[in-house]
Amino acid sequence: MYAVIKTGGKQYRVVAGEKLKIEQIPADVGTEITIDQILMIGEGESVKIGAPLVIGASVKATVLSQGRHDKIKIFKMRRRKHYQKHQGHRQNYTEIRIDGISA
Repeated sequence: MYAVIKTGGKQYRVVAGEKLKIEQIPADVGTEITIDQILMIGEGESVKIGAPLVIGASVKATVLSQGRHDKIKIFKMRRRKHYQKHQGHRQNYTEIRIDGISA
């Protein structure tokens, strides 16, 4: 069984037991969270598609860690104009493990 969830403005296809890094959510490490924005649930040949969400579906997940991704370096330059700009960014994330999908 798999599900397509929406969190942090992004969509993820998840299955039970999978680990993934999502946009940061305010939860302590070790707590169990429930994601209720389910866009689609599939099991074998049967597929439930929500309009926009599947009613009564939820995904249980456990927060494994909070952290920051690797630094992304941004460099802008205009040639022959003596313009150079250096910038960096590190995005926060929450790592979760999908425990179960209920339809």
